Amino acid sequence: QVQLVESGGGLVQPGGSLRLSCAASGFSFSRSVMKWSRQAPGKEREFVAMEIDAGGTTAYADSVKGRFIISRDTAKNTLYLQMNSLKPEDTAVYYCNLQLGADWKWGQGTQVTVSS
Repeated sequence: QVQLVESGGGLVQPGGSLRLSCAASGFSFSRSVMKWSRQAPGKEREFVAMEIDAGGTTAYADSVKGRFIISRDTAKNTLYLQMNSLKPEDTAVYYCNLQLGADWKWGQGTQVTVSS
């Protein structure tokens, strides 16, 4: 059974950092396409960052490029999102996603709030 469990969200001041984690199980983690998405209040879900596989090929939304880093630890079956220089507009629920054929599986999400 495929499971994705996010953690690491919280309240942080503008300019601060957070690292989100996504514990994955039930599939071949090292060979899977995975991404982070987010949804801010009143807005649609949007793409944040993607890692094609454990080889390190990545892609980022323009809004987070240079500030966020996606990575994975195959020994721990965990996907990470290091978020630096956080801005109030980064406030959202962040989701870990796994590509399953033409669809994406979503975790339950973790709340990130950037506020002074």
